[in-house]
Amino acid sequence: MPGFFHEAIDRKQFLSRATSLGAAMLFNSTARADSDTPAANQERFRVALLSDTHIPVTAGDGHRGFLPQENLAKVVPQVVESQPKLAIVNGDAARLDGQVGDYEKLRELLTPLAQVAPIHIGLGNHDDRGNFFNVFPADAESKTSQPVTGKHVSLVDTPVVRIVVLDSLLYVNKVAGLLGKNQRDWLAEFLPTATDKPIACFVHHTLDDGDGSLLDVDRLFSIVRPHKQVKAIFYGHSHRYEVSERDGVKLINLPAVGYNFTDDQPVGWVDAEFHQSGVAMTLKTVGGNQNNNGKTTDVIWG
Repeated sequence: MPGFFHEAIDRKQFLSRATSLGAAMLFNSTARADSDTPAANQERFRVALLSDTHIPVTAGDGHRGFLPQENLAKVVPQVVESQPKLAIVNGDAARLDGQVGDYEKLRELLTPLAQVAPIHIGLGNHDDRGNFFNVFPADAESKTSQPVTGKHVSLVDTPVVRIVVLDSLLYVNKVAGLLGKNQRDWLAEFLPTATDKPIACFVHHTLDDGDGSLLDVDRLFSIVRPHKQVKAIFYGHSHRYEVSERDGVKLINLPAVGYNFTDDQPVGWVDAEFHQSGVAMTLKTVGGNQNNNGKTTDVIWG
């Protein structure tokens, strides 16, 4: 299925690597209470959030002194150890122009994680849709893949949150992004049918009015605004980690795995525990500004 990478291992191996997950890890969540607060006592669903991995075919291909292959090789064991039920790579999976070799290396590096949790891979401006599907083939029988012509959209239904992975790839190796009419129409038709639990959307591009951002961002918010079950939009692209808000929707900018653009930003991933009232996000750094490594940010839905 598009962007869905899961290579389940046999039960004996699985139990030795992830005993507490159980065999039905995608849709079977366990409650975890770290305090007496209502949010802490709610059922939780752990998702590993990665963005902007920028994996090249060549190990030495890097940027600003960072080596993306090396960074992801450090991140994957951390993610496996955290025992997520799902992982999301939120676009710019490939280094610059989405070469087949980039995706082959990405698949190799992600395989230990794919053996213990499903991985959804979104597309960003440094990805190539055709080359991506050559390495991560589409599955017409997938229950997560959504029928949006020319785009790759995934839907994951968990016990506590519904996750929608959108596709903002417009041109390969050019910065601006676009959802496009087909995808916007699909979203406008879907949202009224999904009102029973919070929704978190994922899209690669930034959500401001910059020339390199999501060009139809205002049209996205005009669709989302009437649907109060849409609680958050996660994005990447800027290689920053920050939380903001627009029209009552939490906006969560994920850090990059590959490299940062400025020294004040971390390089790493986010260990996210979703519950019906929000998400607890713990930053895990492997480079850049590591001052907030291990810090948990609680985002509560409005």
